[in-house]
Amino acid sequence: MLPDVCARPEVGRLTGRGNTANLEAVLALKPDLILDVGSTSPTFVSLAARVQEQTGIPYALLDGRFEATASTYRLLGALTRRDAEALASYTDETLATIEARVNRVSEDERPRVYYARGPRGLETGLGGSINVETIEFLGARNVAAERQGGLAMVSIEQVLVWNPQVIVTIDRDFAVNLRSDPQWAEVDAVRAGRVHLSPRLPFGWVDFPPSVNRLIGLWWLANIFYPKYFDEDIRELTRDFYSRFYHVTLSNADIDRVLEGRG
Repeated sequence: MLPDVCARPEVGRLTGRGNTANLEAVLALKPDLILDVGSTSPTFVSLAARVQEQTGIPYALLDGRFEATASTYRLLGALTRRDAEALASYTDETLATIEARVNRVSEDERPRVYYARGPRGLETGLGGSINVETIEFLGARNVAAERQGGLAMVSIEQVLVWNPQVIVTIDRDFAVNLRSDPQWAEVDAVRAGRVHLSPRLPFGWVDFPPSVNRLIGLWWLANIFYPKYFDEDIRELTRDFYSRFYHVTLSNADIDRVLEGRG
């Protein structure tokens, strides 16, 4: 008999910043296992242990780092007694293919990139942050990488100093308002029209959450950063990925909605 796993998004988040779930709601579902994919730092290990102790339900905290995606799938398959090898192999092949092409990109072809979060676009991922792993995996120059860490708030003055060539955001309001905001008008990315709103249905393609959803985002970002090296049809890649990982068949209208960042 397969275990009943607590992985329902409507329950909310159990641990970390912005947690919204309560333990009573989790207990009411009577799961055999709670799965959490993300940071495995001591802080999150402690939070997971606390939930396990309070609920009596085994809590599996799996490594959400991009490089660990395939091994995490294999472990997930073992925990749920399902064959996850096809998804793990797809992950290995995708990362290897993209990495090989990125290695051919010269230093002067690698853009300076700013990852903007929040309605004002002033939250970003520092160097090594799990939130900008896809950007850094592609060899683009994260302008905030001069400091190592996680998410951080920055000033518009700092962004102007960095002067990124590309801005990637997950916030629709910011993407819409940015073009008419005089504070951002002198940034190279804005002047060149290289501001990109990340797709986010059902999950973000850059982060949020930092999980397998970023695989399709890697193709999307690679095409933005290096169109000379990545000319795949992102629509067909999206259709295949959503069928393979989410078990849904997207219509052309669905793909339009996804790629436009609507949610």
